[in-house]
Amino acid sequence: MTDTLAQAELSDKDKNHARRWWILTVLGVAQLMVILDNTIVNIALPTAQHDLSFSNADRQWVVTAYSLAFGSLLLLGGRIGDMIGRKRALLIGLVGFALASALGGASTGFPMLVVARSIQGAFGALLAPSVLALLATTFTNPSERNKAFAIYGAIAGAGGALGLLLGGILTSYASWRWTLFVNLAFAAVAAVGALLWLRNDKAADRDPLDIPGVLLVTAGLFSIVYGLSHAETTSWTNHYTIAFLMVGVALLGVFAVLELRVRYPLLPPRVVRNRTRGGSLLAMLFASIGIFGVFLFLTYYLQGTLHFSPVKTGFAFLPMVAALATMAQVSNRVLLPRVGPKIIVPIGLGLDAVALYMLHLVGLQSSYVSHVLPYLILLGFGFGLSLAPSFSTGTLGLRPADAGVGSATLNTSQQVGGSIGTALLNTLAAGAATAFLVGKVPTPQNVAAAALHSYTTAFLWSSAFFVVGAVVAGLVFERGNLEQLAGPAGGSGAPVAVHA
Repeated sequence: MTDTLAQAELSDKDKNHARRWWILTVLGVAQLMVILDNTIVNIALPTAQHDLSFSNADRQWVVTAYSLAFGSLLLLGGRIGDMIGRKRALLIGLVGFALASALGGASTGFPMLVVARSIQGAFGALLAPSVLALLATTFTNPSERNKAFAIYGAIAGAGGALGLLLGGILTSYASWRWTLFVNLAFAAVAAVGALLWLRNDKAADRDPLDIPGVLLVTAGLFSIVYGLSHAETTSWTNHYTIAFLMVGVALLGVFAVLELRVRYPLLPPRVVRNRTRGGSLLAMLFASIGIFGVFLFLTYYLQGTLHFSPVKTGFAFLPMVAALATMAQVSNRVLLPRVGPKIIVPIGLGLDAVALYMLHLVGLQSSYVSHVLPYLILLGFGFGLSLAPSFSTGTLGLRPADAGVGSATLNTSQQVGGSIGTALLNTLAAGAATAFLVGKVPTPQNVAAAALHSYTTAFLWSSAFFVVGAVVAGLVFERGNLEQLAGPAGGSGAPVAVHA
């Protein structure tokens, strides 16, 4: 009887493993939905603002509400996935995200829209770590893992640009509300696929929840993200900005000390002590800071200076998407297994730095084909060499019980980096525009030149962030190919399970 049950369980696992590429499709759709939401709604904001009659000051909260919930709850979301099973966490996240999107699309006023965006962020914090954890535990064969993470990395890197395109199309030809309603289609496809192809995995971790750790890290991340958002709308010297950032840093410091002492930590120190995973976290952080110089200010430049429509702007980013997807396959499947991340990730970040430095030389009359397109393609190659491998090595060697929280840590690094980049680059750009107009008559020509100066300042600072990221990644990553780094010296213990 026991042998029969064991054989049945093994057969179930074999079937699940045979469906692994279908599972990748499900996870890719779910990840794309989360990534798209970072930019697709931004395109629709001016139209939504006019329709719902809210102020410019309120407009920021449509973005901030999502970021606060998503960024502060990621580690808890990853831990919940470890405790209840990743399939359940994925399905709950998909359904919750879809319902919140429907609520947002049906909004009759500003409060309803902000509440919906907050709920979206909360369920996104459960969804995103589950997607990455399922990917890490489904694909453990080295060659297949590299291919799967190359596809995942391409989706993660290109999703922002695709969001600009889809947001422009939906806003121009349908309604801003469809930038939210479209999530119902993504969620439905992913949920049906998950029900068909993912087996009901058992909880990977049944340890008691670290309640003090949850409270400390949630409050700390909330304070950091809120402080950065407040700096964006006020200043870095504002008392509330300083207070929230200081409190956030202090709470995260206490959290780090606590995790070294408790028996069942929310974030086991072994997850981040490993230099390969630590290097991936830092590379993701700096890349996310700099990448907002691309999607945010290049969008402003194309629409405000070159007078592209939202739809044309979205299409303008497609060459970067193609370059990223191509290089993600080359980097993860060919280069990463042979030379490891220490060489290719810094090179990728360096290429991004060069591309953004060249973009800061654009002018009021520059041509897209000659002055923007070549550097967008170079950015795509850089992202393909840095982001895709960072996702792969950021979860390398994790124990099954750590896959959820480890994935959440990588997502947190990406989210916090994005918040820092948005706040810092917006502040630097605004300061540059103001300084440019000092002593000048605010004629249309001078105003346009000031706007251009603000964009190019953001490009230059983004380039600097990528340089710092390249140096840090080069110092932190260990030498060795993936096989060496995933061994006992490079991992955190037992390897992840072969099946999801």
